[in-house]
Amino acid sequence: MALQVNLADFEMARTLGCGSFGRVKYAKYKQDGKFYAVKFMKKHEIIKLKQVDHINNEKRLMAQISYPFVVNMMGYAKDDHFVYIVMESINGGELFTHLRRARKFSDDQSKFYTLQVGAAFAHIHGKNIIHRDLKPENILLSPNGYSKLTDFGFAKIIEPGTRTYTLCGTPEYIAPEVLLNKGHGKPVDWWTLGILAYEMICGQPPFCDEDPMGIYQKILAGKVYFPKYFDKNAKALVKKLLMADLSKRYGNLKDGSADILGNKWFSTLDLKKLEAYEIPAPYKPTMKDDQDTSNFEEIPDSKELPPTVPASQDPFVDW
Repeated sequence: MALQVNLADFEMARTLGCGSFGRVKYAKYKQDGKFYAVKFMKKHEIIKLKQVDHINNEKRLMAQISYPFVVNMMGYAKDDHFVYIVMESINGGELFTHLRRARKFSDDQSKFYTLQVGAAFAHIHGKNIIHRDLKPENILLSPNGYSKLTDFGFAKIIEPGTRTYTLCGTPEYIAPEVLLNKGHGKPVDWWTLGILAYEMICGQPPFCDEDPMGIYQKILAGKVYFPKYFDKNAKALVKKLLMADLSKRYGNLKDGSADILGNKWFSTLDLKKLEAYEIPAPYKPTMKDDQDTSNFEEIPDSKELPPTVPASQDPFVDW
């Protein structure tokens, strides 16, 4: 369970990533000598951009999730400038970095990561949580080569039978029902899984254009080109995930996520063994040791503190 922690107990090291409200830093926890990733979020910015509910949500949702293929939360804190989420540190870098370096992944690698993200979705959907922001930047690799889903900033609880209407996500990954503002739910995540699988296998997403509007037109037109080397089972699965018609999209049929996790393409992988890290990964990040963070891009540290938010105006009561 995530606990309230004291920030003074952390020794901050380098920045691992930057987001809209702040940054994620690599930090050593003096209590146990272990390293964690601390997400700093500027209160002032969050309030100004009316994202208080989103951030409170992110903390609340992450606290409910404990699963091998999701970045787990360890604690939270706040001061006058920031709210903080303390997470396990996953030091192999973003899947994005490794995919760009490799240009594209082998069928084995693509299958390995698609199944892990699919299992992560099945797990969070079981708690009525949708992620809504899958992209290669939001998947981190562990030193052992396994992947973990991160960034629950857009995640939301959707009660069964309800829908939500906010446009969010990365242009190439947006599902047609989101573009058409028809209301969306769990099937959005399954659409993005199809985009991710395709991007890993081909080195680029199925709907590309210089201009976001061009991307949106292609998504709505729905034509996907599969190169010759695309495995036939992978192709069959991706087609079922990239179904604009929700009554035909995998993950949204009567067997739910079982249609995906039990798919022929994954028949060479045993999910139970995968969850126990018993299958050697077909790819491992190059690292000197488990503390090596060189797979993350260098980001200069920022010295300036954001404006303070006086306690009387602080909307983060539960932190």
